[in-house]
Amino acid sequence: MSPKAVLFDFSGTLFRIEPAVRWLRSALDASGVTADDAALARYAAALERAGALPGGSFPERVPESLAELWRTRDRSMERHRAAYTGLARLVPLPWPGGVYEALYERHMAPAAWDPYPDAAAVLRGLQERRVRTGVVSNIGWDLRPVFRAHGLDAYVDAYTLSYEHGVQKPDARLFRVACEAVGRAPEDVLMVGDDRRADGGATALGCGYFPVDHLPAAERPDGLRPVLGLVG
Repeated sequence: MSPKAVLFDFSGTLFRIEPAVRWLRSALDASGVTADDAALARYAAALERAGALPGGSFPERVPESLAELWRTRDRSMERHRAAYTGLARLVPLPWPGGVYEALYERHMAPAAWDPYPDAAAVLRGLQERRVRTGVVSNIGWDLRPVFRAHGLDAYVDAYTLSYEHGVQKPDARLFRVACEAVGRAPEDVLMVGDDRRADGGATALGCGYFPVDHLPAAERPDGLRPVLGLVG
C-alpha cells in the first residue's frame, strides 16, 4: 500500500547548511569584524573539524566536559546552544568573544540554509497527490521561519521538533507524535532522512524508511524525487 503521509528530516534531507567559510564570514560581518580570505579558510576549517557548525560535520572529538550535552543536545534550546557554542570555543579565534555567539545565531538564519534542488517540486507533488507531509527534526530552535523564507511552508502540514517535546530521534516517541500530527497511522507513513540511525528509528514504530545522502545541495539534485514514485 502506498504511504498516506511522508515525514521528512530537515538538515541534510530538505535543506543543507551553508559552507563553513560562508557561515564564518556572515558571523564576522554581523559582528563588524573583517578578516582576510586565508584566515577565514583556516578558522572555518578548524571550526568544522570541531563540529561547531550545526548541520555540518560531526566533531572529530567531543571532550568529556561536553559529552553529555552533545548526546542530549536536541532535547532543549539551552542544551543545543551550549553544546555548539562549547564546541566552537574549543577553537581559539583571534576576534572578540562575541563571535562565538554570532556563529550560533547565524546558523539559525534562513539565509544560512539552502533547499535541495528538488525539495520544492517533491513537496508540491505530495500536496497535489493529497499526501500529508510533516517535518520531524532533531533540533534546538524553531526552523519554521526557514521554510517560510524559502517558500516551502505552504507544503508542510505539521512540524515535530525535538526540543519542543524533550525527545530526540531515534526515540519512537517522537515519531509517534509526528504521525499523530499528520493524522496517519505509523504503518501508513514513510520517513525520509539522511541519518540511518536517527531517521531509520521510525521503523521501530512501523513506518517505512527511505534514505537520502547528506551531500552539498548542488551534489544531490534529485535525491528526493523517488519519493513521488513511492506514493504512487
